[in-house]
Amino acid sequence: MTIAAKKVKKRFVAGAKCPKCKAKESIVLFKENGIETVECVDCDYREQQTEEKITKKATGAMIGVFKPE
Repeated sequence: MTIAAKKVKKRFVAGAKCPKCKAKESIVLFKENGIETVECVDCDYREQQTEEKITKKATGAMIGVFKPE
């Protein structure tokens, strides 16, 4: 039995520069198995960011919470 591969929608990040090869406009963003992933289309740079990493970064960077009355 053959399982069809699910097509992943990738989006270019405007103005982004690859941290490895320094190419501009070469970074794509997509979710792979529920994990946010970025990769460079010009070199082999790839980074994944789990929800846990996102939460840790957001916790330290939060200034305040807006509570409209």
